[in-house]
Amino acid sequence: MVGMRKITATIGTAALLATPLSLVAASPAAAADREFRCAGADVDFDVEKDDGRFEVDVDIDDAKPGSKWRIVLRHDGNRFHKKVHRADNDGEIDIDKNRPNTNGKDVFKLKVKRIGGPKACTRTITKR
Repeated sequence: MVGMRKITATIGTAALLATPLSLVAASPAAAADREFRCAGADVDFDVEKDDGRFEVDVDIDDAKPGSKWRIVLRHDGNRFHKKVHRADNDGEIDIDKNRPNTNGKDVFKLKVKRIGGPKACTRTITKR
């Protein structure tokens, strides 16, 4: 009887510990869609809701210092940012924008292209 209780307790504990780990494991897969390489640089695209508004962040790292990048951002199909940015001495570009929350799903699209480089890279994030 005592052995059976130990086994049951061990299985229950293992199940409780495994549940949070499986939830955490799903998070990096979603992040992988937002972190990608484009024309030799690392791009991180993130949209977070804060106080009823969206914070849209685009970070480009490891780009060639001084290289030019055209960055276009859209919210529900409407362009709200289109500009050519120059990478700083560390090969970085940082863009931070705020957008209002709209009715229904909010769809954000990023298009990044190094001027004179290969084809553009795009990513889409949908928030509910």
